[in-house]
Amino acid sequence: MDDSRLPFALPDIGEEEIAAVTDALRSGWLSSGPLVPRFEQRFADACGGRVGAVAVNSATAGLHLALEALGVGPGMEVLVPTWTFTATAEVVVHLGAEPVLVDVEPDTLHIDFTDAARKVTDRTVAVVPVHFAGQPVSAADLRDFADTHRLAVVEDAAHSFPASSQGIPVGAGTSAATVFSFYATKTITTGEGGMVVTRDPDVARRIRTTRLHGFDRDGFARYRSDRPSWRYDVVEAGWKCNLTDPAAAMGLVQLDRAEAMRARRQEIAGRYRSAFADLPLDLPPPGPAGDVHAWHLFVVRLRSDAPCDRDGFVREMSRLGVGCSVHFIPLHQHTYWRDRGRLTDDLFPVASAEFARVVSLPLFSAMTDEQVERVVTTVHKVLQ
Repeated sequence: MDDSRLPFALPDIGEEEIAAVTDALRSGWLSSGPLVPRFEQRFADACGGRVGAVAVNSATAGLHLALEALGVGPGMEVLVPTWTFTATAEVVVHLGAEPVLVDVEPDTLHIDFTDAARKVTDRTVAVVPVHFAGQPVSAADLRDFADTHRLAVVEDAAHSFPASSQGIPVGAGTSAATVFSFYATKTITTGEGGMVVTRDPDVARRIRTTRLHGFDRDGFARYRSDRPSWRYDVVEAGWKCNLTDPAAAMGLVQLDRAEAMRARRQEIAGRYRSAFADLPLDLPPPGPAGDVHAWHLFVVRLRSDAPCDRDGFVREMSRLGVGCSVHFIPLHQHTYWRDRGRLTDDLFPVASAEFARVVSLPLFSAMTDEQVERVVTTVHKVLQ
């Protein structure tokens, strides 16, 4: 890596994670072994208990398996905000159902339940809200919407661990399932990986089966040497979505550090909010009092009186050695989703307008104070 450049994101990995992965490799369990169920239990505990947790190899796989476990299939519709990564919607297509894209609220960029209500039909069976940037969707609003329209809820919490809404940890609410991501740049990481959390033991049981080829036993059980274990049965046409033990080893260490890393990101976000208060920027909302924000992203929006537009801002920041990103290009502006649904910007007025001015600044727990101040200085240089 070029030391003169500050990247947009870096994983926060230390010697403890490296040692844990090394120990896992030396154990001989390169695929799913004893560390995976340990990670699952610890993660369930971190979500407040009274839930089951099923580890998978990506949040994409988790969303797919969760919706499949709920019976989503051909002829059905699932509400998905246009302001998300494509995985949230693509899994619906892979199940033969139709994702119905919904506009977002202007302040939080969360799913707009008013627009969602207009798009409910007799074929709508589920909604997938996205906890964007680490700020949870209102637990009360989500519950009211789902109850009113009798919809199953699968929460896309790829950005939101640890976080809570109205005192309820994300993952511990009444939704059918909540799916977390452990991708390299997420709030905790296993390199690649994810977790499905659910209160429903039948949902958890089915996902445990379908994540590994539809076997009636997991890989760990089939290869233990303390009893005859070669025989197994295939009870479903499943997929290959299991997490590995080296990944779980990293996850266990990251889980121990999760709150400290979240606190560091919150500290950086606080510094940004103070430093940028007088600039021509709209800053991300801190969230309602009492909520816990994961601060996965720090997304600012350039105002009309800024000296450059969003693309110019990103180019100038890059020229000065600071990486930025954009979250997200709304789905309806991507060729596949636009053409599939014959979608136009006027159908999503908020998302279309906000996309033109959003930019994500570097925010990761491994940032040094000097790197934070470099971002502050560079933003001021570009905008003043």
